[in-house]
Amino acid sequence: MSVTYMNEQDCVDAIIKRVGKKLRVATPLAAGKANHLLNALYQRAKQDPEIDLKLFTALTLAKPRGKNLLERRFLEPFVERVFGAFPDPQYHLDREQDKLPSNVQIIEFYFPAGKQLSSRHSQENYMCSNYTHVARDLLDGGVNVIAQLVATQEGEKGFSLSCNPDVTLDLIDALKDRDNVAFAAQINRNLPFMYGDAVVSNDTFHFVLDNPDYDFRLFALPKMPVSDVDHMIGIYASTLIKDGGELQVGIGSIGDALVYAMLLRHQDNAAYQNVLRTFHVEEKFGAVIQKKGGIRAFEEGLFSATEMFVDSFMHLIDVGILKRRVYDHVVLQRLLNEEAITETVTDETIFHLLERRAIHPKLTKQDFRFLQRFGVFREGLNYEDGYIVLSDGTRIEADFNQEACADRITAHCLGQCLKGGAIVHGGFFLGPQVFYDWLNNLPKERRELIHMKSVTKINQLYGHEQLDRLHRKNARFVNTCMMMTLF
Repeated sequence: MSVTYMNEQDCVDAIIKRVGKKLRVATPLAAGKANHLLNALYQRAKQDPEIDLKLFTALTLAKPRGKNLLERRFLEPFVERVFGAFPDPQYHLDREQDKLPSNVQIIEFYFPAGKQLSSRHSQENYMCSNYTHVARDLLDGGVNVIAQLVATQEGEKGFSLSCNPDVTLDLIDALKDRDNVAFAAQINRNLPFMYGDAVVSNDTFHFVLDNPDYDFRLFALPKMPVSDVDHMIGIYASTLIKDGGELQVGIGSIGDALVYAMLLRHQDNAAYQNVLRTFHVEEKFGAVIQKKGGIRAFEEGLFSATEMFVDSFMHLIDVGILKRRVYDHVVLQRLLNEEAITETVTDETIFHLLERRAIHPKLTKQDFRFLQRFGVFREGLNYEDGYIVLSDGTRIEADFNQEACADRITAHCLGQCLKGGAIVHGGFFLGPQVFYDWLNNLPKERRELIHMKSVTKINQLYGHEQLDRLHRKNARFVNTCMMMTLF
């Protein structure tokens, strides 16, 4: 059972009592950091030289600060408007001034480009790790504390890891059976309650810091301008996006330009095609476009599996471009891809699942749970000793080998539409305030279509190849990359 505190110092006391003074703390990259709790841990280490603190993280975010009086006066109104009372990580402020105590080590695996070039501590303590393998490397580093910002929502059971299930899910899974670890959560009611694998039970965390006064505004990234060159790249790239396929887009102006071009393609196709004619796009690349992409509005729509769930995707969701639902079951997804079934549940849905041996003719409890999980069977049914029990107590033998039973099952047990599908699989998100507001205001039934998952499920190539290939058909990946030369 978890213990809840309103004071971060009490929470720090509990962590130290549980794991000792050798603290190996993992906290998420970007927006998922439990800043009040982290600051209290750091201050305790500054006060007590017997504490040995190593903090593993990435993409530490802090409010911009001017280097001189003129810069500060220019920035202060902007910072107040955009960041509000966001609590800066104190370890970061001290690190920038080379004031970290000798008993504290900050280890990061990703920096904002160029931000830590002048920091000796950062350069000497950089962890070169692929995002997919970060959990593995943190476990090698002896992590014994997890500090995570989490969301709650009235009517929901448990917590949501929200913007950062990416590494935390894998760490919790690896460490959950150990006694000498502490999982600590800080609740922030501004954090969107996200679904998919991000939802965890109340007893996942040993300690919870819950103080409404600490519900700080989430760190919001400013939007960068989109240049003419970016817009042209976006126009060309948009012709390679195939309807019914999968899309991944990175953060930045080129991704924004692509999304703008896709919106034009979908919402005003005549204007979009006029742009293509103006720049002779089809004359140059018509064969490639016809084979790999398209220039018509999106009818079937797209699915997205993306390490970072970028804010521009909210526009693709709102206009109905991101709408192709995928399901976490190989046979079900294959039947959908083959158009043998649709998302509307019928007798054929059941018999195709029987034919592909996704379920047994004489239904087991596991078969029943599978059918109910994906909406093939409706809510309000139970399974008891080989019988399906209706809400009025009627019992139907769960045996499709008997025609009479099969008829009764299809007549009384089927749902209306498949459920549990997703239009987005995301590892983490970070964006402007309007993005967080959009997520918070999104109706639950639409937010449930966005499944937040561990980064190994998004990025890892092994262990779920069949399902990924079915989900990610006609996949397109659009990212800005860095070029490195010898100079």
